[in-house]
Amino acid sequence: MTSQALPEKTSLQARLREVPHKPGVYLMRDRFGRVIYVGKARDLRKRLGSYFMPSRRTRADPKTRALIESIHAFEAHTVRSEPEALMLEGRLIKEFRPKYNISFRDDKRFLLVKVDEREEWPRFRLARFKKEDGARYFGPFVHSSALRHTLDLLRRKYGILTFGRGSPTPKELKYSCYQVPSRLSDLSPEQYRERVARAAALLDGGEASQELIASLQTEMETAAGKLDFEKAAQLRDMISALRETTRRTRKFSRASLPSTVDPVRDLQVLADALDLPSLPVRMECFDISNISTTHVVASMVTFRDGSPDRSGYRRFRIAGVSGQDDFASIAEVVRRRYTRVLNTPANEQFAGRLPDLVIVDGGRGQLSAACRELGALEISSLPVIGLAKEFEEIYRPGKTRPLRLPPDSGALRLLQRIRDEAHRFANGYHQLLMKRRISESLLDDCPGVSENRKQQLLRTFGSVTRLRRATAEEIASVTGIGPKLATTLHHFLQSRPV
Repeated sequence: MTSQALPEKTSLQARLREVPHKPGVYLMRDRFGRVIYVGKARDLRKRLGSYFMPSRRTRADPKTRALIESIHAFEAHTVRSEPEALMLEGRLIKEFRPKYNISFRDDKRFLLVKVDEREEWPRFRLARFKKEDGARYFGPFVHSSALRHTLDLLRRKYGILTFGRGSPTPKELKYSCYQVPSRLSDLSPEQYRERVARAAALLDGGEASQELIASLQTEMETAAGKLDFEKAAQLRDMISALRETTRRTRKFSRASLPSTVDPVRDLQVLADALDLPSLPVRMECFDISNISTTHVVASMVTFRDGSPDRSGYRRFRIAGVSGQDDFASIAEVVRRRYTRVLNTPANEQFAGRLPDLVIVDGGRGQLSAACRELGALEISSLPVIGLAKEFEEIYRPGKTRPLRLPPDSGALRLLQRIRDEAHRFANGYHQLLMKRRISESLLDDCPGVSENRKQQLLRTFGSVTRLRRATAEEIASVTGIGPKLATTLHHFLQSRPV
């Protein structure tokens, strides 16, 4: 959104009478319409009224006084609960990056619960980021303490694993926390998965959580009737934490944000800023992740109508570049991507889907590398830009000076979103490959498994995880692996922790 002057300053005190006594978020704007502060409140009218009390101005610290003096207008948006207000506040601060906000401008995230149901003994773990790793995620949860209490309740109620990784150790199988309702050592993985399903249904909310709350409520009343007030208080706290965790909270996406957050408007502003011939309805952004020289990878994410289009995401392993060379890596991935697009038969789903705008993460060097490849493919007319992160400068072909957009520009925010998404997707792929490499290196320690045999095993089973699940007979069926080595390898994998 470009900055534009607002009408004459309205009476803020008069507008306060229109604000309800409800929870929600508020946005403060300066005289140019820029969002300078985002806050949340249990009671919007009381909180907003406090800003315009004469005593607040005189007693406030210099920063707050400067904020109050800069307020030209405000917006108030109601929500259903305080947790929703907290989540919406964080989402809006990340969106607008207001001058007077500090919290939420970094990568702070609410807690999630992750469980990978593909594991033999799935564990419930806390996470900050939702990755595209095939696991199941619950949340986000606003109140971390309530969530931790709930996980502790689930561990004791259902006997699920909530820390560590891989198959349970002998100590965990006998651990007292997991002996209710029965010992893990007495269960098969299939029986344990039934516990996992019940715990997952509870975290999802709905009937399962209400039934457990009702059961705990009955226990609490029984304990109170027997004058066991300590147990009743513990059950009361459990019920409170469970209600807080399983309460339905809206997840605010960009499309559902209030105020002037408008993807279509941002697209128009971007088209005007870059002098594009038409709206960049479909954009593709490339990023390189070369945290180490072992695996240099690239990602391509697609945005359609200003929002992520995950069906168009692609990831690449850089094959023709030695060492860390961002320019050569960008050239390779751009060449591979658009060679494939141009060579796709006309009757296939993704034929000829050239984007309206190509974005590369980087400055003049990365942009030049991409332009050379597009020229070699005879599609040099395809709009392409480079976005350099340090100063958020936009580099364009044929332009000697980079373009700098206002920090609150909708066009810049849109570019930042697609660049950050490409960065996240590339780093996720890099971490996946590193984790796979660490897992595969376990085979190097097994006697008799040479590099050739290791590669043959991985080609046959796909991963060490699948190899671990195979029987000695299935391993022996691999070319070059005899019954004796298969038995040795099977015992080796079963004796090593995941």
